[in-house]
Amino acid sequence: MRILHTMLRVGNLDRSIAFYTEVLGMKLLRRNDYPEGKFTLAFVGYQDEKDGAVLELTYNWDVEKYDLGTGYGHVAVEVDNAEKACELVKKKGGSVIREAGPMKHGTTVIAFVSDPDGYKIEFIQKKS
Repeated sequence: MRILHTMLRVGNLDRSIAFYTEVLGMKLLRRNDYPEGKFTLAFVGYQDEKDGAVLELTYNWDVEKYDLGTGYGHVAVEVDNAEKACELVKKKGGSVIREAGPMKHGTTVIAFVSDPDGYKIEFIQKKS
């Protein structure tokens, strides 16, 4: 068994695809409309779906916003340098919500950014 994807409901699919591809550098792997169900699915990731887990962005037509609730945590992405990754996100118009630095009660360097719908993405810096 393996993890295939994590699904996130988004309020504006084009805006979300732009964030994940242009700001975070993922690739749009596929996009399918389902007119009878009034929804669109887009899959984004750093590698092909056969090689690793990806994100499924689900856009339900006519729904512009979701209450994220208190159960969702974050998606984690490994980066070479968390500080530089944050600088790049800011340069591309993204939102950094926790600057790079050691995690609380630990030494791993982390940072957090937020996508356009408010989902948190954690950058975890590779250990040297």
